[in-house]
Amino acid sequence: MGTLYQTLKVISILAFLFYGLSVLFTDAMRAEFERYGLPGFRKLTGVLEVAGSLGLIAGYFVPGLTVAAAAGLSLLMAAGLVVRYRSGDSLPEALQAGGMLLINLFIMIFAWRYAGH
Repeated sequence: MGTLYQTLKVISILAFLFYGLSVLFTDAMRAEFERYGLPGFRKLTGVLEVAGSLGLIAGYFVPGLTVAAAAGLSLLMAAGLVVRYRSGDSLPEALQAGGMLLINLFIMIFAWRYAGH
């Protein structure tokens, strides 16, 4: 597998594990979800981010899980972009979600092609 693919996969694993745990357990992220008007989605979002990270790890053993996890994380980041837009966030504030969307789309497509689909 390609070095870029592996590097981006590790970045995604670490970022979503860290960020998902932050969403679940920090007051700063609790306040952020309040600002978005979505406090009821904070725990779900954190769990989905951690699950996506663990899915990418599990994908090393069951390759099809990489495609599913990256697809799920891509959808989560697409939703994140919509939330940021509706919240009036600036383009720089949305760049992280956009970047992670692109990274996970790349991971998903690369893993799909590598798996021979």
